[in-house]
Amino acid sequence: MKESKYITIISNGKKIVLGISTILYVVMIKKVAEIHVSGGKIFETRMTISQLEKELGEGFIKINRGCLVSAIAIHEITDKIILNNGESLIYTIRKKNLIIEQFRLNQRNIINSFAKDGIPVTVEEYRKHYISFENMPFAFTDIEMIFDEEHHAVDWIFRYGNLALAKLEKTPLENLIGSSFGSLFKNMDQKWLQSYERATLYGETLEIIDYSPEIDTYLKVICFPTFKGHCGCILFDISDIKYTRNSNDAERALQLYFGIPTDENE
Repeated sequence: MKESKYITIISNGKKIVLGISTILYVVMIKKVAEIHVSGGKIFETRMTISQLEKELGEGFIKINRGCLVSAIAIHEITDKIILNNGESLIYTIRKKNLIIEQFRLNQRNIINSFAKDGIPVTVEEYRKHYISFENMPFAFTDIEMIFDEEHHAVDWIFRYGNLALAKLEKTPLENLIGSSFGSLFKNMDQKWLQSYERATLYGETLEIIDYSPEIDTYLKVICFPTFKGHCGCILFDISDIKYTRNSNDAERALQLYFGIPTDENE
């Protein structure tokens, strides 16, 4: 049976259509369901957990009496459920094996769907595909994710990189291309994997601003899906970026960028 890709709800008196793939989890607050979607938005609606369980389908796991979680939104299961966006949820311990089983099934189905058709094979083919990035003043790379037998992302391989990437990574380009990140940098920080996995598996475009102990540099990274099983990354050394305010709208633009309420949309 083909499952619906959308769900229609009434929230604040308005009919809203949500893509099921954008829903991370649903939590019941008394008789109100809070639907948390990617991007940080929350929609409230008066539906029961049973109704939502039926509408959302088998891709969602009931982790306790009042919470449904999208299996593909799960990054890791420990004493809590860690989501791809960094949030954590409490679950009923006796459901741990079921949650792990469904999580692995979803990851496996996505990874098994990766087709090699249309993906460059040689270094020359990658360079031809990304020829427009060759002389860009910012670092760019296409990486292929490596998954373990439990379908967790554990590393990545550099398939393409420009000269600016070699300069940023402080490693010759010929040493980067075809090598895994973990083999080059033994002090690999796991935080990068979580975002790259999200971009690769779920098609999200994400921005990361963080410290890279591997190259002792504060970075701004924009990652996005490219080929199946791959993601592209644009990287900046934060010290090279200078912010300028060119208009009276700059302050509001910054507030919107960081998700800070403004007078206009409070």
